[in-house]
Amino acid sequence: MATLKLLFSLVVLTSMLSIHHASYSSFEGSGINVLESNKVNLSLYYESLCPACRSFIVDELAAALFDPDKDLISITNLRLVPYGNAHVQAPNQTVVCQHGPDECYFNSIEACAIDLWLDVKQHFDLIHCIEKKLSDEGIQESKEQTWQSCCGELKMDPDGLGKCYSSGYEKQLILRDANETDDLVPPHEYVPWVVVNGQPLKGDYQNFVSHVCEAYKDSPKPKACASLPHTMNSGGEANSTLEGCYKGDRGGSS
Repeated sequence: MATLKLLFSLVVLTSMLSIHHASYSSFEGSGINVLESNKVNLSLYYESLCPACRSFIVDELAAALFDPDKDLISITNLRLVPYGNAHVQAPNQTVVCQHGPDECYFNSIEACAIDLWLDVKQHFDLIHCIEKKLSDEGIQESKEQTWQSCCGELKMDPDGLGKCYSSGYEKQLILRDANETDDLVPPHEYVPWVVVNGQPLKGDYQNFVSHVCEAYKDSPKPKACASLPHTMNSGGEANSTLEGCYKGDRGGSS
């Protein structure tokens, strides 16, 4: 009888660990061992040519996470998922992006960067540079020159990115990101779509610092958490000061 109870307890414990492990599989795929981490999981679902996504990455994420005077990254597991409002067409699994083929291209390049440089600071720096070069007026350089010049500025080897894209491996990465994005519960309504520890912030995504600081239970907390005005926007609409890109209009394919 004691043996049966022990076996039952082991089965229950194994099941619980399996569920816990599965819920964090996306972060583990990015080289983050969240089962041993007390950091807060912050996921950004975005697309490369959405103006609101670009502004959020270049201005807000960079300032809060990597500014040494704020240092939110010290308590944060950051995951970037460059797919957004794209969709996959059967039967050839053609990826169609909201802002056309150029967006598919840069989504793929950024997915390759995330896969090649697991260190979050490295791939974020490259994506930040690329997004900064992509203005509302369009691409100022050729597509290749855009990310190649960023690699040069950051002293990162561009060969891996080129091989990732030309080999077709980028398609596997994008389809993986498509599955993750399409499996969001609740489904995303627009991008940028920000999720903290599995909970979507919806229209309050610009207050992500407050949500991360609140979710972090250890101490000390970084300077970013020291003084935070926090006005909740629970209506679910994208914040009016940084209008998101909603699902709907479709562009070209990749």
